[in-house]
Amino acid sequence: MNNSTIIKASEVIQPNSGNNNHNNSPLIKANTNEVSLEHLKSDCIIPVFSKDNETTISHHEFIDITHQVAKSMFKGHSISNPEIRTSHIIKGRVPSAIGKPVKELLKNEKTIYYERMMFKYDIPTISTKIGDNELNLVFGGVRAYNKENLYSKKSLEKFKFFIGFKNLVCCNLCVSSDGNVVEIRSSSLKELESKIMEAIGMYEMQNQIKKFRKFTEYEISEKQFAQFIGKCRLYQHLPNSEKNQVPKLEISDNQINAIAKGYYSDKNFSRNSNGNLSLWQMYNLITGANKSSYIDSFLKRSLNASELMDHICYTIENNVNSFYLN
Repeated sequence: MNNSTIIKASEVIQPNSGNNNHNNSPLIKANTNEVSLEHLKSDCIIPVFSKDNETTISHHEFIDITHQVAKSMFKGHSISNPEIRTSHIIKGRVPSAIGKPVKELLKNEKTIYYERMMFKYDIPTISTKIGDNELNLVFGGVRAYNKENLYSKKSLEKFKFFIGFKNLVCCNLCVSSDGNVVEIRSSSLKELESKIMEAIGMYEMQNQIKKFRKFTEYEISEKQFAQFIGKCRLYQHLPNSEKNQVPKLEISDNQINAIAKGYYSDKNFSRNSNGNLSLWQMYNLITGANKSSYIDSFLKRSLNASELMDHICYTIENNVNSFYLN
């Protein structure tokens, strides 16, 4: 899909720039900290492949190249500053500080880098509405050095790129499995740039909007929701022969608890007065619970939330049985 089609999609609306009632909570929480792009550039070392001392593509290079590609493909649109979350700090020291007590280390004698990093940019000039919720287009990526073998020679490096929507009510990330999240393997910045450009070009925004709007058309009852929560708990204990026959579930037990709690108390997506829950409400309860995921499992669970809702939507629409509802 070319960029002009993305920009001119009929579902896209121009947001009210004067609306300041949006939630500014982070996309992911868990054990992450927010850092600046300048901090990554100035204060962090760049890991290398130990057998040949070749550098990895750094976090800030990944962020910069993604921004450059998006800027070229979304000309005329406003792109925010990046929101960057990091975790699993790796500390070290320069050779001259070997043997020095920790409390005596000077700032220039310490080294750090982050094993895991996630970032996203907002495009506030591209938005749409699902139900009563305004959504902005967002894009970003995930890098996890723990997925690389840094003890070997330089090889293809792993990145994840995503493009989708952010619900402005709760800052939940809305992505789906039809090209919204792409795993990239790259040996150079040039190759990474090309693959990000390809991923954006393949993004079918209208299809995603249509899917999310469909979620607002179907509801489940309180009994069905209780069945869903119970079956989610049973899923991990299914014999493999049975587990392979049902849609995969990636969410954790703690997240299942959060979803159940949200059914009663979430200020935006709790049950309706009759106890029913639309699939859009349910989807946002799941994506909200996913904020507690670690960086390297966040996108996988985001996709799983969409896949689960696709399955339940199909089940209701076609009046067929589902492990999760029956």
